[in-house]
Amino acid sequence: MGPLAGLKVVEMSAIGPVPLAGMLLADMGADVLIIDKANDPYIMPGDVLRRGKRSIEVDMKSELGASTARSLIEKADVLIEGFRPGVMERLGIGPEVFEHTNPKLIFGRMTGWGQTGPLSQAAGHDINYIALTGALNAIGRNDSPPVPPLNLVGDYGGGTMFLIMGVLAALHESRISGKGQVVDTAITEGTANLMSIFYTLSNIGAWSPRRASNLLDSAAHFYDSYQTSDDKYITLGAIEPHFYALMIEKMGLNETDFAKQNDPRKWPELKSKIASIVRTKTQQQWCDLLEGSDACFAPVLDYSEAPDHPHMQARNAYVTVNGLTQPAPAPKFSRTKSEIVDKPETDINSVISEWSEVS
Repeated sequence: MGPLAGLKVVEMSAIGPVPLAGMLLADMGADVLIIDKANDPYIMPGDVLRRGKRSIEVDMKSELGASTARSLIEKADVLIEGFRPGVMERLGIGPEVFEHTNPKLIFGRMTGWGQTGPLSQAAGHDINYIALTGALNAIGRNDSPPVPPLNLVGDYGGGTMFLIMGVLAALHESRISGKGQVVDTAITEGTANLMSIFYTLSNIGAWSPRRASNLLDSAAHFYDSYQTSDDKYITLGAIEPHFYALMIEKMGLNETDFAKQNDPRKWPELKSKIASIVRTKTQQQWCDLLEGSDACFAPVLDYSEAPDHPHMQARNAYVTVNGLTQPAPAPKFSRTKSEIVDKPETDINSVISEWSEVS
């Protein structure tokens, strides 16, 4: 089993960052139990985010349902939830309820705006949260509106990853203090931390708030995607001078024309030249020429093509479970290997009994 084997996690049914957090914890060996709402419309067949978990359906609006949830949470090591602030308290399962019955409980709270502040009770989604942090404004071309980066930056980057980091940090501290605590995770604050490098670059005069005018946001000719002759795309990312020199060599570019790598005034002209050259070959021809070299190259694949790439196959980066292709557990551990466990159907009493035995 994985490095989190023996960890008991209650996941309150949700959408967005909480289910991914539960999936990652389950992949690493945690026993994750979802408390589903009765007749929840968001439960979908083949939902990869539910892999490795067990679930029970509870009517949280009834006293019996709330009592059942409390019984489970009292035996858990971790709870993760994604309701608006105050909802768990109104359901009778807020963190203060477990101060004496489960004092080591780590109560992971996931919201967009945070548990406090003037926006804390407002509805929102990934695009709104990253808009407030400056992240959305930085993504896209300069002749079009900002481009939503799916829900990867906010929900999963600023949300899931910071929730898991906070929960595991609190678990580590609990080993010393013997006490649990609340982890208040806000997508806005996690995303703000993801933007740290751009504050650094701005502090040294190397970043502008104007979209598509900087090194990493598609302005530079050596850091962008280009269309091939078969209407596919490739990426170039040769930032370091020696990698840039190799890119020039392998692509057959004129060294004199491309000598001033870091002069932004030359970037539009050089980008146009590279675009014309890339259009002379297919994506596969560029792969044959550049892939595996230090020219910092990769083809742009869609999600259905990615599992078939030789590198991803060599790393076993994807697996097929019950006929469904999906990402394999990550990261990889040398001893306590993560795995996807197909958990059997369960009932409330058996979980309470089982968790009581190992408490």
